[in-house]
Amino acid sequence: MSDDPSGDAEPRLGSTPAVTVRPADRADLLDVLRIERNSFSDPWPYAAFESVLDAPAFLVAVGPGVDGDDTLLGYVVGDVMPNHGRDIGHVKDLAVRPDARGQGVGRRLLREALFGLALAGAAVVKLEVREGNDAARSLYREEGFEPTRRVPRYYGDGEDALILVVDVEAWRASE
Repeated sequence: MSDDPSGDAEPRLGSTPAVTVRPADRADLLDVLRIERNSFSDPWPYAAFESVLDAPAFLVAVGPGVDGDDTLLGYVVGDVMPNHGRDIGHVKDLAVRPDARGQGVGRRLLREALFGLALAGAAVVKLEVREGNDAARSLYREEGFEPTRRVPRYYGDGEDALILVVDVEAWRASE
């Protein structure tokens, strides 16, 4: 994102210097959908992504692909909902191409989304994660998310979801 609330121009994540994170646009949607379908057993449809193009944290990560050309490596979708004076951010979707996983792209997208949601007024940010998705749960725990409850059979295949929450001010203070 171009508005860096930390005030420094250095990348927030040094391990992904060749990766650029920017707002998603319509031209990105087919690549986003391709990553979505490769990442999830119950993927969002194209129309769902199209409907959130104006969300404050629909971001894409672009960087060198396997062939060396710039390619879309991952995306995150987040928005803000008013909630009695304490707005809640919601990270609805985050995925990274299989060949780009483990390189810090997901963390970079998550951090940029948290900054964007904070700028949009979120005091806390929540997300849902599959109980069995250890890699994602580890990332979220490292970024300060804490479990608040379990939702039985949340996913289409019957797997439970964990609802995780992070206080944005506490997260920013730990940066």
